[in-house]
Amino acid sequence: MPARTAKRLLIVGWDAADWILINRLFAAGKMPVLRQLVETGSRADLGTLEPKLSPLLWTSIATGKTADKHGILNFVEPKPDGSGLRVSTSTSRKTKALWNILSQSGLTTHVVGWYASHPAEPIRGGVVTNLLQEGEPGAESQPWPLVPGTVHPAARESAIAEARQRAQGFPRETLKALLPKVDEVGADDERVRMLVKLMSYATSIERAALAQWKDGGAWDAAMVFFDAIDTVGHHFMQFVAPKMAHVSDREQRLFGGVMDAVYEWHDAALGRLLAAAGPETTVILLSDHGFHSDHLRPNLSELPPERRMELESSWHRPQGVLVMSGPGVKKGATLASPTILDVAPTALALLGVGAGEDFDGRALVEAISGEAPARIPSWDLVDGEAGLHPADMRQDVFEASDAIKQLVDLGYMAALPADVQGQLDLVRRESLFNLAVALMSRRRGHEAIPHFERLADERPGESRYALLLANCLLGAGRAGEAAARMAAYLAHEPKNLEAQLLRAAALAVAGDDAGARAQLDPVERAARSRPELALSLGGVLGACGRYADARAYFEQAKARNQRDPAAHVGLARMQLALGGFEQAAEHALDALEITQSLPEAHLVLGAALAWYGDEENAKKSIGFAVMHDPGMVDAHRWLAVLHAKAGYVAYEGDARAEVERLLATVPAGARPKDAPFGPAAFAAKHGLEPV
Repeated sequence: MPARTAKRLLIVGWDAADWILINRLFAAGKMPVLRQLVETGSRADLGTLEPKLSPLLWTSIATGKTADKHGILNFVEPKPDGSGLRVSTSTSRKTKALWNILSQSGLTTHVVGWYASHPAEPIRGGVVTNLLQEGEPGAESQPWPLVPGTVHPAARESAIAEARQRAQGFPRETLKALLPKVDEVGADDERVRMLVKLMSYATSIERAALAQWKDGGAWDAAMVFFDAIDTVGHHFMQFVAPKMAHVSDREQRLFGGVMDAVYEWHDAALGRLLAAAGPETTVILLSDHGFHSDHLRPNLSELPPERRMELESSWHRPQGVLVMSGPGVKKGATLASPTILDVAPTALALLGVGAGEDFDGRALVEAISGEAPARIPSWDLVDGEAGLHPADMRQDVFEASDAIKQLVDLGYMAALPADVQGQLDLVRRESLFNLAVALMSRRRGHEAIPHFERLADERPGESRYALLLANCLLGAGRAGEAAARMAAYLAHEPKNLEAQLLRAAALAVAGDDAGARAQLDPVERAARSRPELALSLGGVLGACGRYADARAYFEQAKARNQRDPAAHVGLARMQLALGGFEQAAEHALDALEITQSLPEAHLVLGAALAWYGDEENAKKSIGFAVMHDPGMVDAHRWLAVLHAKAGYVAYEGDARAEVERLLATVPAGARPKDAPFGPAAFAAKHGLEPV
């Protein structure tokens, strides 16, 4: 095994932790433990995936693979006997997780609270699953048995059970620290009870980790997951200043400090974990996405449960947090556009283990000492004791009613139908939808089309099915079909502005400029009072070739949210199309200042630099785009013409071959069209062979 640079690795997950709120607390002198890790290590925004749903994302973090590969597609799944639903399980995961790979490599790993980890896998080390808190009785004096399969090895069940924090006995002083005005609110207030319930679980997770380490001997890696920042956020972020319209002055005064206190609790818990782990521990702390805390917070309070379920993830910002610190981590390193898919290969590299070629992420070698170990084809093809459940295992049906009720309370699920078949149908639809979104977000929209078609045909009135189907059809070059789908949907929902926008874009791509303009007119009128439409409208107008008009809407989107990188990238694209190369480069740099996880911004910057005459830096920028998204055809086309102009025949040939390879994987209609001032125009200007 290659030399490892981390003697012991601790991975801590804080679901939905966000730099905007953390930075504010840092400025106030709060969260000293995390600040120390940042000062001695490296920090970055961490890119997420779509859909931004925790079970999918945390399984991608643990496996280094996207949801279509790892198989966890929802919060819940059917019970094996078909009698109803249960939370998603480890037996449904289709690939090895970090703890399996490390166990197979002879390393001892402890896992606590990870999504979809129940039933506990028999790995080298120990597992405490995400059903640790399930089934708490109403009275403190009543017995509270663990759900079977919660703890491995079974010999630790008693210690782990004893470590749990009952909501009924939640310490008064802790509650006062979280909610100083609890006496004014009243302990029976449903919001107070919810806070106590969620923070009791967080306390149980911390205590279970400490108990596991105490009884488990020496260990090489530990993975501890806290969901409270996210779960508490869905209930209490609405009370944070600035005041939201639906929140009363009294509510903000009483509950406005809860989120800060929850972050500070996590910082203190992190300190206790680090003290127990020891000074030579390397730490990776991360979140799967961020969480809006400013004027971009959605107001879902008046929505019916079905609509709230669709929109609850609109609370989530696409940038999460990443902090790496300790032995094997470079201090102050600049991390190049990390995503959640990079966590697993980076963790393996720190422990001297090679990732699989089938991983979708990379080791963040710019932040770690030494080189990453060589990859192997796939860990799923390597025989050996990995602590996996047998392939044919059918776990006894377990109840998880508390966990499922919490998903309903959080808005992630609508109230379940009363009949079992209705429950199963709902979960099947949502899981298929999540799979299709995952494919679409990875530039595999043509593979998602059959799934969206099935969903849209079953539920023609469901806007998200119809809209995403039309998006995929448009991306696959089937503009006529996309326009027809939107026309059919608009016959039922004529006021849906997103559908009108999509139909306009489809008509424009299909060559019906008059129809596109007629469809856009009412949307542009509505946009005057709907600033949230500016970004989408800019994109559609850009597709219609109305670059100056599109630029104006992207300016509106930027004014609404200065830190929205999509607005800056849109401006960069429009300036490039209008021949404003210097302005295009400035907007692309503005986007990259917000986050480096923007391959399109690197590409537009490179294109602008090429037209500006700085071809060497253009190649570097476009090289960054390719590194972070190897599937960008236009990036390889640009590299081909730039290498051709420089006379690098071998490099040009490699780039042209990659263009052909990528184009062979997508339908002919979905191949990128030549844009103004794109690589084809650059080649023509310089007398080069087009790509």
